[in-house]
Amino acid sequence: MRIAAQNEVRNPMQKPSKAISMVAAMGAMAATLVLAGCRQDMHDQPKFFPQRGTTLYADGRSVRPQVENTVGRSQLHQDSYFYTGLVDGREADGLPFPVTARVLARGQERYNIYCTPCHSRVGNGEGMIVERGYAKAGDFHTARLEQAPLGHFFHVISNGHGAMPDYSAQVAPADRWAIVAYIRALQLSQKATQADVPSGAHVEPLSSIAEREGLPAAFLGEWKIPATAETGTPTHQPLVLPSPGGDGSARTNSQPAASTGSKPAANNQAAPKQ
Repeated sequence: MRIAAQNEVRNPMQKPSKAISMVAAMGAMAATLVLAGCRQDMHDQPKFFPQRGTTLYADGRSVRPQVENTVGRSQLHQDSYFYTGLVDGREADGLPFPVTARVLARGQERYNIYCTPCHSRVGNGEGMIVERGYAKAGDFHTARLEQAPLGHFFHVISNGHGAMPDYSAQVAPADRWAIVAYIRALQLSQKATQADVPSGAHVEPLSSIAEREGLPAAFLGEWKIPATAETGTPTHQPLVLPSPGGDGSARTNSQPAASTGSKPAANNQAAPKQ
């Protein structure tokens, strides 16, 4: 007992030193964990930056050339006109496949979904969104668009034009062509005559069709933008876009609220029986 007491007296700092060692060890472990969580692997990971070189490849290029005799997924596009509407960089006229009643029905369905909010059901550019203040959309019944090649409509749907965004993500190429076919049919329907109807086909005036469908007489009247509609510009003036011809001239893409600029739907024109 005396020896133990003497040892305790001789080593009064033995227990505190152990506590300090334990605290130091725990601190080291905590620091290790903290440092492990701050590693820069994700920040400094090896990767290529666009338009930058690299020392990984002998030619110094980070963007590698495409492997020979291969085609990127969804990039084959052997029929370039089907995917662009262009021939030698110019808008061409014609459809890449035969037009059938089924194609027109599909085009009408897609047109009613994606096009009528701006262009309206009759294609005069005064759809519901325009009535709510958006810039007046293109009127398909103007001389310019009636003479435009079919590739023009496909190209605009694919890439947008003026205030119109592109619809390439929403509408597949085949459906875009179906819409183009329906737009041309819509243009022809607004100026159809008896001579345009096949021999022996039953025809009747649109007013009779409207009456049979239970529609009001005003349904076939002139479409007008409400006086409360805005023109879509801060100055309440028409939105002016560059001319598609690139000649420096400008064209008006919308009209003041007081002007209709619309074309009346034909009340007494003949139409094939539905």
